[in-house]
Amino acid sequence: MAYTTLAKLTERYGERMLIALTDRAEIANGVIDTAVVDSAITGAEAMIDGYLAARYSLPLTATPRLIEELAEAIAIWKLHVSDAEPKIEKDYDAAIRTLKDIASGTIRLDVAGAEPAGTGGTGVRITDRERPLTADNLKGFI
Repeated sequence: MAYTTLAKLTERYGERMLIALTDRAEIANGVIDTAVVDSAITGAEAMIDGYLAARYSLPLTATPRLIEELAEAIAIWKLHVSDAEPKIEKDYDAAIRTLKDIASGTIRLDVAGAEPAGTGGTGVRITDRERPLTADNLKGFI
């Protein structure tokens, strides 16, 4: 299941931006290169899956809107061959911070997740040595 699509990227960033970022032919033809966009989307999905894998069962059964937005921000950043404009850079940095928060459990997604690895213990475990002074061996002194 794809986290984003060319149509969603076009809706969010506009066709003109996508043409400028993907039309890499010797002679510009003025159309979006779907292979370049697909590569950026695949890269964004792989990055997102890397962060989600520790906490959620992949592939996700449904794509939350937050993940769609993160995929869009990462994909558009990946489409830039040179430095991205500051807004794109800030959105990318925020997306990575959000993914780290999801991976750590600070942000929870409303999807079926994997159980975090546990120790199997239920709390504090105390081990104590045998008591040298008991009621039985102190009879007569008390």
